[in-house]
Amino acid sequence: MTFIEFKKLLLDAEISLPKFSKLIKVSEKNIQSYKKKGAVPNTVAVIAKCFAVMHHKDIDYKHKIESLQLEAKTKKGAGFAKTKKEAQEKETNVTSS
Repeated sequence: MTFIEFKKLLLDAEISLPKFSKLIKVSEKNIQSYKKKGAVPNTVAVIAKCFAVMHHKDIDYKHKIESLQLEAKTKKGAGFAKTKKEAQEKETNVTSS
């Protein structure tokens, strides 16, 4: 599915891209990156289509999705802050011994 088709589905579902990304717990930046790629992953396309269909059938899909209590994934980077914190803890342990 193209990004344009995806955006049309969001319009059909009467949900903005920021609200869509917040609802499914995927960063808006991540979803915007599909615009550059020109295509949307199948799973995101299916979600948007389901939201549009449910909206047209007057199903309160937003409440149902929120009830899932989805959690946003966090990035696991290089961990510079963690390394600094560990170094401080080691230093504290050495000086307190």
